[in-house]
Amino acid sequence: MAEPQPASAGLTDEVALGCCAEPHPSTKDFLLQQTMLRIKDPKKSLDFYTRILGMTLIQKLDFPTMKFSLYFLAYEDKNDIPKEKNEKLAWVFSRKATLELTHNWGTEDDESQSYHNGNSDPRGFGHIGIAVPDVHGACKRFEELGVKFVKKPDDGKMKGLAFVQDPDGYWIEILNPNVMTTIC
Repeated sequence: MAEPQPASAGLTDEVALGCCAEPHPSTKDFLLQQTMLRIKDPKKSLDFYTRILGMTLIQKLDFPTMKFSLYFLAYEDKNDIPKEKNEKLAWVFSRKATLELTHNWGTEDDESQSYHNGNSDPRGFGHIGIAVPDVHGACKRFEELGVKFVKKPDDGKMKGLAFVQDPDGYWIEILNPNVMTTIC
């Protein structure tokens, strides 16, 4: 019989699995569609996510009466985006793992405006993750482009993955799925 782990070590595999229910059949077609981040300056954020991380802006929606805009980004070929409005909206909201950037108008001009990234107290949201074929190569390019690093691939105990920050200070993990077996 396995030794019980102290509470600070997290759940054992058996306990974790015991906490999980089988998905209800009605959820079989559910998918994680988006993660929303509030942004201060859409010009800076759109540049970062498209030029630095290579994402594509697949939809922009403005809400003038509520004074905010939404920018949906994903790793999609821009040539695949439908042209017709309703077809495009349905397509955008059926993509897997899109990033929704929410800009409340005027925040870009407010010197005191900033968003909590969740990695300082009180801790909460931590990061998003981007899978890349070559972490060191991607990080070399990020360094050349002046991207701010939280952790470089050879720093710390977990070698082979990195964390960078976007213009609002949100953390982005840079990982290679094939190398994760040596880290975990």
